[in-house]
Amino acid sequence: MSQQLQAVDTLFAHQIGDDYLVVPIRDDDRLFRAKLSLSETSAGPRPTKFRLKQGSSEEPRQPDEFVEIARRADRIRISEQTSAAKRAELLEMLAGYQLDDKAKAVRTCRYCASEGRYSPVTTETAVKDDRDWICRDCARQELERQLSFSGGVTGAAKERLEELMMEVQDLQRIVNLLKGQLDPDLTKFDTISATTDEVDLAPVDSLDLHDDLQGLLEDRFDTLLPVQSLAVENGLLESAAHRAADDASGSDPRAGWQDQLVVSATATGKTLVGELAGIDRALKGKGKLLFLVPLVALANQKHEDFEDEYGHLVDVSIRVGASRIADSGNRFDPHADVIVGTYEGIDHALRTGKDMGDIGTVVIDEVHTLKEADRGHRLDGLISRLKYATEQRASERSGYDGAQWVYLSATVGNPEHLGKALEATVIEFEERPVPIERHVTFADGQEKVRVANKLVKREFDTKSSKGYRGQTIIFTNSRRRCHEISRKLEYDAAPYHAGLDYRRRKTVEQKFGDQELAAVVTTAALAAGVDFPASQVVFDTLAMGIEWLSVQEFHQMLGRAGRPDYHDEGKVYVLVEPDTTYHNSMEGTEDEIAFKLLKGEMEPVTTPYDEGAAIEETLANVTVGGRDAKRLNDRMLGDVPTKHAIGKLLEYDFIDGFEPTPLGRVVTEHFLDPDEAFALLDGIRKDATPFDLIADIELRDQDL
Repeated sequence: MSQQLQAVDTLFAHQIGDDYLVVPIRDDDRLFRAKLSLSETSAGPRPTKFRLKQGSSEEPRQPDEFVEIARRADRIRISEQTSAAKRAELLEMLAGYQLDDKAKAVRTCRYCASEGRYSPVTTETAVKDDRDWICRDCARQELERQLSFSGGVTGAAKERLEELMMEVQDLQRIVNLLKGQLDPDLTKFDTISATTDEVDLAPVDSLDLHDDLQGLLEDRFDTLLPVQSLAVENGLLESAAHRAADDASGSDPRAGWQDQLVVSATATGKTLVGELAGIDRALKGKGKLLFLVPLVALANQKHEDFEDEYGHLVDVSIRVGASRIADSGNRFDPHADVIVGTYEGIDHALRTGKDMGDIGTVVIDEVHTLKEADRGHRLDGLISRLKYATEQRASERSGYDGAQWVYLSATVGNPEHLGKALEATVIEFEERPVPIERHVTFADGQEKVRVANKLVKREFDTKSSKGYRGQTIIFTNSRRRCHEISRKLEYDAAPYHAGLDYRRRKTVEQKFGDQELAAVVTTAALAAGVDFPASQVVFDTLAMGIEWLSVQEFHQMLGRAGRPDYHDEGKVYVLVEPDTTYHNSMEGTEDEIAFKLLKGEMEPVTTPYDEGAAIEETLANVTVGGRDAKRLNDRMLGDVPTKHAIGKLLEYDFIDGFEPTPLGRVVTEHFLDPDEAFALLDGIRKDATPFDLIADIELRDQDL
């Protein structure tokens, strides 16, 4: 051993029980580990036992070998984790050999020290663990151990937690995040800043609208908002100059206005863009306004909004299917000046041959629905069929110049491409009226309710500079969970989803608007735009049904947080349950999905088609357009294999030439999936019971 110890850079000592672990180090390599015992003598404390540690065994050596090692060492370092009494004892012993001038107490990683590794740390490089400091490598290992107790957080979530730990240099604060604690300095992921684009605001008195609409707007505003001003500047409205030029030249009457795709964040005023064009044209006798939305809840709210704002100027009706609005007292009037409808409601009117008269303006709200696997093709088909219907009417009736189209969305990843496909001028406005803070915290399913409760209480107990209490929208993935969470919140809250009747939904909307509710708990119904002035959005889950949210849906939902007339900022909390999925078909876990959504780029809006979607839309196009069905298919955004679809429709006996058969008409009027309809028909022909028919359809696509 003496030959090995001709040079020792550092002799490291650390208390273990009543003894010391000592480690000689040369060129950053640990030469060996040894255990040192001291005893009190008349000359002071002296080495009495010195044993080399070899695995679990110990090899006794002469105590004076320790003294020889200490003499050869350039420096002696004693860990600060060694108690003050034991440090004093060791220093007194070293002084007895005139070695105390080499010795110094240093802060070291306690995990490393207990393993005999010399790992000095400073407050700049260490991580706090309880009341002690540890090195970064040990902190990572300890965090990983804690994560394994919490369900095995992996991937991006683990990386994020490690980043946070290094930033705050406190392991326990990170561990507390896994227990659902709300430390805003740690839960904060980022801030989406408020932004302002420089836009010349259009004075309302310069718009040249119908006198009644002009007066109504002048009573409410002096100028339009930026996105509205951009739309007007780019040809939203038919000006008097354009009309005069058209009358004189006999040119295309559509030259006075432009179809538009308006892409702008929630609460920037894009809805009024469609209203301006539609109400103005309706009042001027240019045709009715169709304002179309994806959900019944949205249609109900927009119908009431139009009644309140414009009901004294125009007749307003709603079209969402009789069974869905019977409780609201509304009946569809196809001759009304304004028809608010769901996509399927208006499409049903087309498929059943209802005459809705002259349509002057079509507003498609939430046009990014085009990308949804289940519903996108139906919106794609509706747009094609409605354009066909208005163009046919314009070609047959003098004095009617067709419809202007306005498409609205807060979340489109490819606006230029989509605008070109829709033949619309793109109006893109990226201003965000208020900043949004986005937070991530970890909790299991039951703990999430406790965390949400704290967030709701904290927000409702806070008032903005504009005098409004903070209110919360909680998004979850099932109606049952909506009721469960709302029952468990301490402050007044209510569930809100499509399963509630119209009157109950209206009561919730009114109470929230009057600040009588601290929170609403909802499924996807609110994501698409029901106008609750919430300051905070909480994601109880990142799933909707049995699928993870898309980046588009996530941004649409978090965009509900913060309104400029009510709040100073918006807050978003994503509650993540590690290592969790909600259905065995889901890829990835919630902690992985969370950071993909937070960091994700907006997906392009394209319409996917499988065989069933192609057959359904082709059947609807045959029903509406007859021999023009191929032309309708060709103008749709998605790639529809027309020949194959026609062949299948003939095989199923859904069409006869270019006319739907009675069976085909039933299928298209009831929006039946063609494959399911054929399976039903086949079962009926085989005298299957209703229960067998249902079971066959439910199990048809499962891999049994």
